[in-house]
Amino acid sequence: MSEINTEAQTHDAELVAEEIAAGDRPAPKVDVSADYEAAQEFSQSNVDKAGKGQEAAEAATAPHFEAHSAEETELPTDHLASEPTGDPDLYRDMAKEVSHGSSATGNVDDDLVKKALELGKPGEH
Repeated sequence: MSEINTEAQTHDAELVAEEIAAGDRPAPKVDVSADYEAAQEFSQSNVDKAGKGQEAAEAATAPHFEAHSAEETELPTDHLASEPTGDPDLYRDMAKEVSHGSSATGNVDDDLVKKALELGKPGEH
């Protein structure tokens, strides 16, 4: 049924075009600026005109979890030199400050390694 309507509409349009070309019918006048103004009325929905569209968009895109803002952190600068010196002793001192100490790593010697190898690998008993 839609094919019939399409064919009829196409035939009607061809007849009108022929009548306009022959001068039997005046050409339609198009007011572009009036059409543009009319289109502007339809370019924004009633929801957006009322301001509820922005509220809905913000609610839809709001984070689901609380986001904390970044805070400025003060770093201690008492052990840092203001100007780079290239002095290796300063780097050694810094490394001692940030190291975990000798108690955290323990002392490993050859005898301890041999004993561990004799006992076997972890998980083998």
